[in-house]
Amino acid sequence: MPRTPLKNKPLIEAIFELRWELHEQTPGMRLDPHYKILIGRMYDRISDEYPFHEQLPTATMPDEIAGYVVQHRFRKGRDEWPLIQIGPGIITLNDTEGYVWEDFNKRISHLLDTLFESYPDAENNLKTNRLLLRYIDAVDHEEGNIFNFLKEKMKMNIEIHQQLFEETGVSNSPLDFDLRFSFPSAKPHGIAHLRFVRGKRKDVDGLVWETMVQSGEDADLNTKKKITSWVNEAHDLTDDWFFKMIEGELLRRFE
Repeated sequence: MPRTPLKNKPLIEAIFELRWELHEQTPGMRLDPHYKILIGRMYDRISDEYPFHEQLPTATMPDEIAGYVVQHRFRKGRDEWPLIQIGPGIITLNDTEGYVWEDFNKRISHLLDTLFESYPDAENNLKTNRLLLRYIDAVDHEEGNIFNFLKEKMKMNIEIHQQLFEETGVSNSPLDFDLRFSFPSAKPHGIAHLRFVRGKRKDVDGLVWETMVQSGEDADLNTKKKITSWVNEAHDLTDDWFFKMIEGELLRRFE
């Protein structure tokens, strides 16, 4: 049963990313020979929905070093979301505060249809080598020890031995932190990542956390059906983790 959308959700950005294999033209130089054709074909098919085109500064990069670097962006309008980004070997769908999973999922499906229709001889030439579903959230936290906040509000019990700080003149409240964890995932097949850092949301200091699922290197994800199945499983996992972490006071704050 679908959850009721949060009225005050902490989301900064939701990102779906697909990468495909580049072709090694000469040793150490990997290119996408169909990339320039793909840009025009994609735009023809998505311009009704995303008519505003931005060529990014990275579009001037030499082809031999531009692999997996986004170069073009397509939006509904200037500075509007959601948006699509594309570069040699990579395409992404990004959304922010207006994100709702049901809409985002439909947009992923349409993006996949468009990509497979646009890429020349996609059945033979388009070989997916990585999928990624990533959520970046942020929350203000009270003044005090960030580790206490993580423990009391987000079920994350991280401790640094207190004797490190005794009689040293060093405070046990960090000025900065970057905590990363990666775990093998069976469903979907891949790796689940968590990251917690000090950051800002709308110029307010707080805790930024990322929940991310990445496909395994040996995954067979070369059809829309397989990609869609993986994405749905990745969303089920990130959704489950998100609500387990914020259960309690934070959930009430976001409702």
